[in-house]
Amino acid sequence: MPRLAIFQPDIPQNTGTMLRLAACLGVPVDIIEPAAFDVSDRNLRRSGMDYLNSVTITRHISWRAFEEWRRDSKSRLVLATTKGAMPYTDFQYQPDDIILVGRESAGVPDDVHVAADARIIIPMQTGMRSLNVAVTAAMILGEVLRQTGSFPIPSSTEA
Repeated sequence: MPRLAIFQPDIPQNTGTMLRLAACLGVPVDIIEPAAFDVSDRNLRRSGMDYLNSVTITRHISWRAFEEWRRDSKSRLVLATTKGAMPYTDFQYQPDDIILVGRESAGVPDDVHVAADARIIIPMQTGMRSLNVAVTAAMILGEVLRQTGSFPIPSSTEA
């Protein structure tokens, strides 16, 4: 199953939205700390609502700890970045890829860029800086799940 990794999040509402997205899609989430807020904060609950009970969250105390865990898992790291070279729809995803989104305020530092196995971009109109990080995560996860056939299959009683 693909995973979503959130690098040192700044805004609890965006993080809560991405956790809700991940819960609905059945995608595990890695939060790479430090965050700019307490990740158990009530702000996450407000945005994530009762969906937080349905998402698998792994907290990593640092980028280094996350990288050690990732190397052990042998998963590719795919960075969503405005400095990416390949449109996200042209990239060939694998079922065990980790999609990494950066901080709302600053993206990710150079050492994280270097560590990524791939850097993808969402094409936008000239002059626009970036999309909201939760919107970015939703667009890319949709493509990842489509390509890998990993969308959840609702039970027949949920129709």
